[in-house]
Amino acid sequence: MGAPMAARLVAAGHRVTVWNRSAGRTAPLVEAGASVAATPAAATALAQIVFTMLTDDAALDAVASGPEGLIAGMAPGGLHVSMSTIAPATAERLAAAHAAAGQAYVSAPVFGRPPAAATGALFIIASGAETDISRAAPLLAALGQRLFPVGSAPGQANVVKLAGNFMIMAAIEAMGEAIAVAGQAGIAPGAFLEVLTGTLFDSPIYRNFGAMLVEERFHPAGFRAALGRKDMRLFAEVAAAGQVAAPFLTIIEAQLAALVARHGPDIDWAAIGALPAEVARSAHHPEKDA
Repeated sequence: MGAPMAARLVAAGHRVTVWNRSAGRTAPLVEAGASVAATPAAATALAQIVFTMLTDDAALDAVASGPEGLIAGMAPGGLHVSMSTIAPATAERLAAAHAAAGQAYVSAPVFGRPPAAATGALFIIASGAETDISRAAPLLAALGQRLFPVGSAPGQANVVKLAGNFMIMAAIEAMGEAIAVAGQAGIAPGAFLEVLTGTLFDSPIYRNFGAMLVEERFHPAGFRAALGRKDMRLFAEVAAAGQVAAPFLTIIEAQLAALVARHGPDIDWAAIGALPAEVARSAHHPEKDA
């Protein structure tokens, strides 16, 4: 996700310096006009606004902290816009660390897959000080089709992101179960999906993920099942902290665990919706699952 987002900023005419944990991945960005730095600190030394898009909380902590981290490299007054899907508590902790260094922090996770990042069609959820969000808004406009400010506490945007991912997973699971039941009645998955998206469920989630289920298009993964499990774990932590029961989440976590056990962590998380039909086929033809 980070590479197409950086490419969008370069294409929009901004001076961009990039750093990646896998150095070779920066080559196309350098060819497009970006500069490359040897460390996060070096990448952020002259930057007024710094964007990060990393796999998880641990990766973000590693990039942000230490003598070569971005907090050490950023000048006072700099703004860190974190677009990773992380725990709200991690966002609050990073915001405090930046404040101690005289810097600012905004959480701005996104809804959208890599193709949306490449075309600037992401939806961006932002929380933090209103002045900091406004400061980042012109740059975010190059990355997304709409910006949704949701609050002043840095972790609030991350709660929205995790809740949204949970709802995506719930929709995919429900759709997969319905497709499996219809299939057992002899109804073609494509025909069933056409009915769904042509009537009650005409939305991008059902259209896009439904097509992936019908076509069994799970490799290469746009979003790996391992990351889906991470997001559901973080959402479970938020729910538990608020003493909110989430019974659907328990089912989704179990299905993701089953998916990874059957197909490994690198399959697309949408494949959770293919499990009901897969298990049904195995029940009818156990020799194929042996």
